[in-house]
Amino acid sequence: MELDERAMIDLSLLPLPVILPIYFLGGLVLGYLYFRALRETTNLVVNQGHPHLALALTLGRLALLCGGLYLAVLAGGIALLATLAGVLAAKALILRHIRRAAS
Repeated sequence: MELDERAMIDLSLLPLPVILPIYFLGGLVLGYLYFRALRETTNLVVNQGHPHLALALTLGRLALLCGGLYLAVLAGGIALLATLAGVLAAKALILRHIRRAAS
């Protein structure tokens, strides 16, 4: 089965005001998943959970982050920066949530 080229959307052809929010939101989701998996990994390590699950979470979150950033690289430098900004914003939101829950 051949893939119809007309069915694929080339995001690099979209205008910049459309691309940036898409990649920023993608970075937010990517960052949330990454830091959520990081938290679960640390909980497993601290609570002496199953080491294979901690290893799988570590490899999975690194693969997810690398894959998401690779897709952003394919769209160009501006898209990569927007994705990275989304990841960092997700980190800041998660840290703020943790600090509010702790106090």
